[in-house]
This record gives sequence, structure tokens and C-alpha cells, in this order.
Amino acid sequence: MGMMEQQLWGCKFKNPLIAASGTFGFGEEYDSFYDISVLGGISTKGMTLEAREGNKGLRIIETPAGIMNSIGLQNPGVRAYVEHESRFLARKDLVILANVGGSTLDSYLEALSVLEEANKQRRVMDIVELNISCPNVKAGGMAFGMCAEDAALITKEARAVVKEPLVVKLSPNAHNLVEVARAVEEAGADGLSLVNTFNALEIDIYGRRALFDNITAGLSGPCIRPIALRMVREVSQAVGIPVIGMGGVDTWEDVVKFIMAGAHLVQFGTVSFMNPMAGRQLVEGLESFMKKQGISSLDEIRGII
Repeated sequence: MGMMEQQLWGCKFKNPLIAASGTFGFGEEYDSFYDISVLGGISTKGMTLEAREGNKGLRIIETPAGIMNSIGLQNPGVRAYVEHESRFLARKDLVILANVGGSTLDSYLEALSVLEEANKQRRVMDIVELNISCPNVKAGGMAFGMCAEDAALITKEARAVVKEPLVVKLSPNAHNLVEVARAVEEAGADGLSLVNTFNALEIDIYGRRALFDNITAGLSGPCIRPIALRMVREVSQAVGIPVIGMGGVDTWEDVVKFIMAGAHLVQFGTVSFMNPMAGRQLVEGLESFMKKQGISSLDEIRGII
């Protein structure tokens, strides 16, 4: 067993690095820069039952030490993924996390059923990463992940459909993140991933309007890392299931920090936009650090803060 290897949920991750959903597409573009099989895993673009065009207007801007995005889950839909992108990913030696979203409980469950059926025929995913930051259209547009009750409900319903390990991706905008995390664990989740983007606002002072059509947008990048680290530590200490940490990972040092805060695995996102080689460099940096520090397993440093 390699020193960076993680055995979790019956899956073998050769290292803890996972490309974060929405920042890596389905991996094919980045694979032309480096073989993405060097990564432990990939979380797919957030998929919904039907194909989505995404949001109108401005979609992405730079902020000090980060970016804001309002993409609106543009994706080809789960059926197109099964037919096309999943075939490329299945040829790669990494763990596939299928990131799934929706606008109603039923649309989530139907999307999950499509993936489940396909997975019986051939491998299209190893783990489901349930994105509960989506607005619940029937509940006035508040995200499923905002309160413990809604988060538990969608987790419980998804659990009944999903045979694979179920990891729930939490929104840092929840009123009480630890409470949501515990509710999701109790409802049957195998793991948690956090944090998703922070709700943020940017203003055009001459146009006297918000820059984004939806007024607010998701903030990511190094500017959120210290807050994400705190949240990952708090949640890791409050639950008994493994946590995948993320939020502003920029360098291999950041990967170590998330593991020390309690994460089992670490996702990197925004950094790939600045540096398409980032994934490979993070893996190499972590390995070199472990060798120099005489760390034979990540268990030695996990959660020591």
C-alpha cells in the first residue's frame, strides 16, 4: 500500500487528491495537460436529470484571491453523461464521484435512478456526491442544504435509491453547519464533502446594479480557505463519517492543512483555472512532503489540530 493511499467506502484512492466538481468538467480537457490518472479521484461536473444551459448574463469574475461564479449547473444531463463522458472516465485509473443536483426532490431521485441503472450495466461511477446546495423550487428556492430537516430528508430519500457509497456535499451558507452535518450522517450518508462556494455579492457602481443577474454568486478560491479549514475541522470533530475537505486549495501545503484539520480526502477546484497542471503538482508536492517529514501514512497527521 502506497503511503498516500486511502481505503474508504470500499474504494481505493491512490492519493487523497480529487478534482472538485464544476472546475474540471469530466476530465477530458485537463487530460491533455497531464494524465488525470495520477489523481485519487474526480468529482464530475454537477449533473441534473435534464440537460441545462446554465445562467444568463455574466458567469464568472475575478475577486481578490478568488473568483465568483454563477454558472447555474450547465451540464449535458445524466443520460448524456452515461452515453458519452462516462466512457472516457471509466478508462481512467481513478475513483469517479458522480456529482448530482436537482431542483425538486423527484428530479434528484430520478437522476440518481438513471445513474444506478446504468451502473449495473457498466461502471459509470463509484461514489455519489449529492450536491444539496441546489435551490428547492417547491420550498421557495431555499437550498436543500440550508437547514438540517431538508438536508436529512433528501439524504434519506437518496439513500433509498443509491447502492454506492453516498457522500453529501454541504453548503457553508447553512445556518448551522454542524447541525446539518449531523442530520445528514443520521439520515444515512457514508461521508460528507465541504465546503461548497460561499454566497457573495459584487456591485457595478456605475451601472448601479449587481454584476450577476442572480444578484449573488458563489465565491471560491484562496480567499475562502481559512474559513473552509475551520468548518472542516468543526464538522470532522462532530461526525463519525469521513469528510472530504475543500475550499481554496492552492498549494500542497493547503492539502496538508485540510488533512490536519480532519479531512480524509481533499478536493482542489479554482486553482485548475489558474494552472491546468495543478492537480499533478499537488500530488507530487504532498508525496515529497511526506517523504521529507518521514510520514508513512496520512493517518499520522489527520485531525491533529
